[in-house]
Amino acid sequence: MSSSPDLDAFVKTYDVRGLVGSQLTDEVVSAIGAAFVDEIGASGKDVVVGHDMRDSSPGFARAFAEGARARGADVVAIGLCSTDESYFASGSMNAAAAMFTASHNPATYNGIKLSRAGARGISLDTGLAAIRDRAKEYLASGIPPLATQGSYREADVLADYASYLRGLVDLSGIRPLRVVVDAGNGMGGMTVPAVLGTAAGLPALPLDLIPLYFDLDGTFPNHEANPLEPANLVDLQKAVVEHRADLGLAFDGDADRCFVIDERGEPMNPSAVAAVVAVREIARARSLGEDGELYIIHNLITSRIVPETILAAGAVPVRTRVGHSLIKDEMAATGAVFGGEHSAHYYFRDFWGADNGMLAAMHLLAEFGAQDGPLSAMSRDFTPYSMSGELNSVVTDVPAAYERIVTAYSDSDFDELDGLTVSGNSEGAFWWFNVRPSNTEPLLRLNVEAETVPLMERVRDSVLSLIRSVH
Repeated sequence: MSSSPDLDAFVKTYDVRGLVGSQLTDEVVSAIGAAFVDEIGASGKDVVVGHDMRDSSPGFARAFAEGARARGADVVAIGLCSTDESYFASGSMNAAAAMFTASHNPATYNGIKLSRAGARGISLDTGLAAIRDRAKEYLASGIPPLATQGSYREADVLADYASYLRGLVDLSGIRPLRVVVDAGNGMGGMTVPAVLGTAAGLPALPLDLIPLYFDLDGTFPNHEANPLEPANLVDLQKAVVEHRADLGLAFDGDADRCFVIDERGEPMNPSAVAAVVAVREIARARSLGEDGELYIIHNLITSRIVPETILAAGAVPVRTRVGHSLIKDEMAATGAVFGGEHSAHYYFRDFWGADNGMLAAMHLLAEFGAQDGPLSAMSRDFTPYSMSGELNSVVTDVPAAYERIVTAYSDSDFDELDGLTVSGNSEGAFWWFNVRPSNTEPLLRLNVEAETVPLMERVRDSVLSLIRSVH
């Protein structure tokens, strides 16, 4: 069918993400559902299907279910949920899962995050490319239904999800905290009251929750549900200060990432959050009798404080490339108890190796709630160095930009685990930077860290001038 959308354009490295109507249609989604069942061998087995609050999500979830059932899967429809709630269903039921969400993307987008049984990730290299290619065939020739199609049933897992998280982190004994939460009209508006409040029938916690934008609305009327963009944190920052709150939490659209704001309205670096959670997860594993080596994963963009903290706590840091499914694979391969990324994705062995922003927030609340000082003090303790944040530059000739950097820093240390990482020492102070090309755009992404602010700024400006040099 010549009019079929080009699946190569919107089946991404780790998920499906495309424009509603022109790329993602019911026919495309049904074909992907059928191809998913075939590729992972789910005929005769349960497949969990959940969705976020976008207007297009319920219809796409139904279309996926039709394609999956045609190829013999027994669909378990869990309805509205966060992405980490769908991981919970996949893990606790040991069933494959499909989550309909475009995370933090605007309302014109939707997508699918696919998991094998046990919440194991699927990327282009581990099955997604094959699913894409099989879906193309089904779009061209139709989905051949099996003689016995799969069944369909509905399930509500929110209360079980909330109970499970409460069992991992006990917040009942912390000091009373006032917490402003910005759900960005995303799924945090449903999961936060269930996990941190009493909406799921659980006992009240010593938390005074002040909600911002808890109404589920896939048009995102207040701001995009992308806390990585500073403009989307402004309302939360103001509210924390106005309410004299102890801290603020911001969730993205599908509520699998969580960002933290201190009492002054200042963001807490996700690397600092990762370091705090790492210490707690190491201590938890030791308290349960694990006396062998413990591994904690961090990607190469996180602050140096993360591996330093892991080592000081008696565990082994494992440095990896950036990437969602890749981190999940590393969690499984190493048996790591925890993994943290600079982008505020936090992965837990006790959560089937999947990422869970709510669980990270609970660990932070537990640690902070056991202390007397302000969050800014704790944040400062875990942010001893200066970071640039990710800086993107449009580059037409990436190899030439690389060559300029290599020539200028020829006396420094290099590694190519992910892009190009260069490190060195200036007058007794360390610095490093990483340059990575985008997979989809003519961009170079720069991250810099140094022991002092002036040194970070010097390195940052030097590398940016090399990247953006016009010859």
